[in-house]
Amino acid sequence: MIPEGFEGYLGRLGVVPSGTPSAAELFALQRAHLERVPYENVDIQLGRPPGIDPELSVRRFAAGAGGYCFHLNGAFAALLRALGYDVTLHVGGVHMEPEGRGANGNHLALTVRIGADAWFVDVGLGDGPYEPLPLRAGTYERRGFTYRLEPSVTEPGGWTFHHDERGAFPVVEFRGEPAGMADFAEEHHRLSTAEDSPFLTTFTAVRRDADAVLLLRGRMLVRIEPAGRSERAVDTADEWFALLAGEFGRELGGLDAADRAALWARVSRAHEEWLRSQEEEKEKEGADAAALSGGHVAP
Repeated sequence: MIPEGFEGYLGRLGVVPSGTPSAAELFALQRAHLERVPYENVDIQLGRPPGIDPELSVRRFAAGAGGYCFHLNGAFAALLRALGYDVTLHVGGVHMEPEGRGANGNHLALTVRIGADAWFVDVGLGDGPYEPLPLRAGTYERRGFTYRLEPSVTEPGGWTFHHDERGAFPVVEFRGEPAGMADFAEEHHRLSTAEDSPFLTTFTAVRRDADAVLLLRGRMLVRIEPAGRSERAVDTADEWFALLAGEFGRELGGLDAADRAALWARVSRAHEEWLRSQEEEKEKEGADAAALSGGHVAP
């Protein structure tokens, strides 16, 4: 039986619930979510960030949108609870340095208990694990990617998740105690409105499937597989929007011509700035190499 209010959401996932919580169904739900509901910041880039109330996110997902961790994991937790799962929300922190520790509030993490088993469940990391991981210390190789979980040394009762070396970040920490959506409201406001927030400075869309991570960062299309990484620039607005709607599954019917023009202009400005920074870095490396060689550069 499909719980009231979740018909469109489950329809998008393409999973018909059995009515009885199980690990097999939990795995199927996470896989479908990562494949069909993208991690993306379209509306934040357009200056109209959506709220993180799970009921709102459920409606947005049913209509073809995606979101970031507060939207994705918040709505997924609501869905799982409606299906009878024992779900706990946790205040977490994504860190860009391998030594980073502490739940600084920039991530919403989930754990799910089914009988005697507990699972680390996350559809809000973008390029995180394709399936839940056992909530116990260990190293887990999954579909060519390797992850590690260990008890946190900075968050009593919490956990540290170490991402695969090809991941977008190395570490997530989360607290052991339960949290509520209100615990993320202040950080959501900062992340979706502050000028220096990465969600304002960089367009991002991510979709995960069984074989790879597909990432659209600005105008760079990146595919990450166990065997390696490939990337290329997207040169036209038509191709960029086609990729967003097709490969990433983001419904674009709500964007008018002005929205599309503003979004393409924004990602193009950021792309040009990134290219300039790359060129400046190359020039600096060349100058440093010349200085080290006494000013002589090999032909």
